[in-house]
Amino acid sequence: MAYPGYGGGFGNFSGQMPGMQMPGTSTNMFPGGYSGYPAYSDNYSSADDAMWNYFTAVAGQDGEVDAEELQKCLTQSGISGTYSPFSLETCRIMIAMLDRDYTGKMGFNEFKELWAALNAWKQNFMTIDQDRSGTVEHHELSQAIAIMGYRLSPQTLTAIVRRYSKNGRIFFDDYVACCVKLRALTDFFRRRDHLQQGCVNLIYDDFLQGTMVI
Repeated sequence: MAYPGYGGGFGNFSGQMPGMQMPGTSTNMFPGGYSGYPAYSDNYSSADDAMWNYFTAVAGQDGEVDAEELQKCLTQSGISGTYSPFSLETCRIMIAMLDRDYTGKMGFNEFKELWAALNAWKQNFMTIDQDRSGTVEHHELSQAIAIMGYRLSPQTLTAIVRRYSKNGRIFFDDYVACCVKLRALTDFFRRRDHLQQGCVNLIYDDFLQGTMVI
């Protein structure tokens, strides 16, 4: 069966719309297009890499960034382009999405994974924001979610649009926040769906740990 609600491949985006299967590729990946996260070397330190320069300019002595430092790093990098910089709250959930060691911070490997996801989401947003207003309409957000590979019920889509729209429009920062939560919560669910049937049993404490941080 199709795995419900999982848009795949953000971490290894390579030019195609995220979540879309390219011709000739196998359909035997994890349902929803999941193909895993890319691996990066722990000792990467190339001074010629722009991302490394952005990251190390704000990272602490521990080689990691917190939400405020990530916000500064992304703003200085200009990854949001002509759109408004990311809010502190969006940066918090970006860290939570990739914080697999539960430090509340982000290392460079995680930052590179985030960078790839942000570029994919940005291209998706720009595709539907054809007038470059910096916002999209509610039906366009639903379209973007479907393009990314999520298969959600109309009721769920309506709830998501209602949560992230302001006066009927969705801004880039809210769109990215939506993408981050969809990926993080679906990954949380997927890791517990051992039979890949779209159904899991959760204890209350596990549910809170997986949702309250996002």
